[in-house]
Order: sequence, then structure tokens, then C-alpha cells
Amino acid sequence: MSETDSYQLDDIDKKIINALQKGFPISARPYLEAATDLGLSEQELIDRIQRLLKQKFLTRFGPMYDAAELGGGLTLAAMSVPENQFESVSAYLNSIKQVAHNYEREHRLNMWFVLATEQQGDIEKVIHQIENQTRLPVYNMPKEHSFFVNLYLPA
Repeated sequence: MSETDSYQLDDIDKKIINALQKGFPISARPYLEAATDLGLSEQELIDRIQRLLKQKFLTRFGPMYDAAELGGGLTLAAMSVPENQFESVSAYLNSIKQVAHNYEREHRLNMWFVLATEQQGDIEKVIHQIENQTRLPVYNMPKEHSFFVNLYLPA
């Protein structure tokens, strides 16, 4: 049994997860401010976030930037990857700095990923790079409309 399998979230972990989904302070000492609101020390909050990430209770902790608002490119892309190539293509995508994340779906297009580039024109360049490396077509599905979904998943 791994350390992750044996660890259970305690009430403080749940309180942290629930509170930080709703926002994180923008200040000179954001961890201290958030910790104070949670009744914790700054170091305890930092240590708990690091442990939650290490043990994969959290997959990511950080800001969400709108690449398009910053002049960059952002798109959702998909591929149809043969089962025997899935792991190697996934590993390749994970090695590309412009790939925010990729995931498997039960569909003919079974690998989906988000591309975020510094310049809008670089989206097509990265797609061509992926197609050339994998010898598989990439289906580019750029955003047509934005919707704000206030997703909150209580722990």
C-alpha cells in the first residue's frame, strides 16, 4: 500500500481545499493571508498544500491565466490514437511546454489536450510539430465563445 493509499484527508485538508477553490489572496504574503483566514500558520498551509500535491489529492495549485487576453493562443485539440501508441503519444504531449494537459476519452477521438502558446500564430506550428512527430492528425477546436462556470467541488 502506498503512502497516498493510506492517507485520509482530515478536516483541515478539506477546509483548505474548499476555501482555496473560491480564491487565493493577491498580496505581498498571500499564503500568510490565506492561512490566517483558515486559522493556520503560513508554514502549515504551505506544507499541507505541498503534501496534497505530492499525494495527488490536488493535481495542480496555481493561477489560471487567459492566454488569449495576454496575446497568446489557446485551443482544445484532439487525436485518434491507436491503443498501442497511447502511452508514448501521451508522454510526448506531456513533454511539450505548450500542452497544458491531456486526457483520455472514450470516443473515436480518444486523446484530448489543451494548447496554450505565447502567440496566437504558434498554435498551428505546435499542431504541425505534433502531427509530424506522431504521424497522426490533430483536430484543432478553437474556442468560439467563453462561458464562466463557477465550478466548486466541496471536499
